[in-house]
Amino acid sequence: MKKVVVGFGSCGRAAGADKIYEKLENFLPVQFALEKTGCVGSCYLEPIVDIYEEDKLSRRFVHVQGEDVEEILSFLQGGEANLGLPSVEDEKAMATQVRVVLENCGIINPEKIEEYLKKEGYVGLKKALSMTEEEVIEEMKTSGLRGRGGAGFPTWFKWDAARKAKSDKKYIVCNADEGDPGAFMDRGIMEGDPHRLLEGMLICAYAVGAQEGMIYVRAEYPLAVQRLKIAMEQAEEKGYLGNRILNSDFSFRLRIKEGAGAFVCGEETALIESLEGKRGMPRLKPPFPAQKGFRQSSTNINNVETFANVPWIFRHGAEEFAKFGTESSKGTKVFALTGKIKKGGLVEVPMGTTIRQIIYEIGGGIKEDKRFKAVQMGGPSGGCLPESLLDLPIDYESIVQAGAMMGSGGMVVMDEETCMVDMARFFLDFTRKESCGKCIHCRMGTKRLLETLERITKGQGRESDLDLLKELGEEVKAGSLCGLGQTAPNPILSTMHYFYPEYEAHVKEKACPAHHCQALLQYKILDNCIGCGQCLRNCPVGAIRGERRERHFIDEEICIACGVCYEVCRFNAVEKA
Repeated sequence: MKKVVVGFGSCGRAAGADKIYEKLENFLPVQFALEKTGCVGSCYLEPIVDIYEEDKLSRRFVHVQGEDVEEILSFLQGGEANLGLPSVEDEKAMATQVRVVLENCGIINPEKIEEYLKKEGYVGLKKALSMTEEEVIEEMKTSGLRGRGGAGFPTWFKWDAARKAKSDKKYIVCNADEGDPGAFMDRGIMEGDPHRLLEGMLICAYAVGAQEGMIYVRAEYPLAVQRLKIAMEQAEEKGYLGNRILNSDFSFRLRIKEGAGAFVCGEETALIESLEGKRGMPRLKPPFPAQKGFRQSSTNINNVETFANVPWIFRHGAEEFAKFGTESSKGTKVFALTGKIKKGGLVEVPMGTTIRQIIYEIGGGIKEDKRFKAVQMGGPSGGCLPESLLDLPIDYESIVQAGAMMGSGGMVVMDEETCMVDMARFFLDFTRKESCGKCIHCRMGTKRLLETLERITKGQGRESDLDLLKELGEEVKAGSLCGLGQTAPNPILSTMHYFYPEYEAHVKEKACPAHHCQALLQYKILDNCIGCGQCLRNCPVGAIRGERRERHFIDEEICIACGVCYEVCRFNAVEKA
């Protein structure tokens, strides 16, 4: 069977995949099957159209547009197609990865359980059901899998605590409330391989003795929700979900809860409060959810990527999984590459891979070949790591020691034009808005930290602000109840540690070394100005003076430092300082 497969994840659809699919659906020859798939990870190449013959990829077209469909149809009938193809670097970037969690993403149709079954789907569940609950947890212990959603807590330990807990009813919850700016790992998995998530949850439920499960997913992920619902219906029809699964004594029900997008609900106890219909605010621990969670019953919570590793472990064996990674951080990790990176998207690499390998060998380096400056890891609660740490191996302990955190796996890449003070302000603004307000250190501390950063970026900073940021940042970390407040100051503390001269320049010299903070910028027209008048005509406040074909000048008293003159000048005659 020959088939045409269109990348139909959120990234592909945003780039125009709907129009391409519709045209192919109307005109594709009958001997070809038309399929949808999720994101293969190369978001920067979307829309992608793959041609398969006998289940083998024979041709991949990238950056496809609606008008290119006729050429694709001609190619399918033996003609030529002068469309975009993946480069050698693109293929090398894909080949460099080790795909465990993403092995089916961009390959199978996520809306057809038959394609998941062809890829040995639910084989891991069948194996787990032939084992005792204790044996399943021992297999997880051997694998060394640690939680992929934050601090990296051993997965087997959480499962075992829930299994041993005395509770009339037990629950499994998948935390799919992915809220970090620049993070879309969980979304990619749910859109591209939803049955993998279901299978991982089923194995967990069997191990801990749970009868009911919930997937707490952001309502902003409509495609993920749609495909999860389809997967659940199909799994129930095939006997993988519901009563007496695969003719065993194990029964399990699953439902979806769409969250309202509160970042704090990524914290497991706040998530439980939301599931119960209350305002998402963290609870005091202990007791932990394994003892008293949803409706005061034993509850195990893992995130999407953690559950998605489980089917592979039971299909191939825990020892095979443990061969990937480092001694303390086993397996692979999915990262979302965003920011000033040439090849943005999802990548999966073994733990222990260096930051340099991910950014340069897989991500293709920095846009426009500018100088790398920093990478933000761990979301808004993570830290910024500088160029000197490019060769740092990515594992839980190394990242924390460097001042960041693994988090769910977002990597925001920054170049030489990024102001680290303003970047800290951006992330702190996010966490301040997302604070639930329950504890005063987080509620008021983040507000005062943000006010100080805003003052500094406007050129109104005082030298005492530098000590204030450090002292207050540590106080907020120590006094906050949950992970949001405990990690909110990390962007400030890490950027002050690695980029302190940049803070000093803002405060003492009233200058932004990255030429980014608008209030600290000055524009000057240089001697090579030919007087074309382009800047004069585009200046929104009339701050530019000069006769035609003569050098122009900027009236500093009127100038609002908007930068329009710098952008429109075609002769590099405007300097930004």
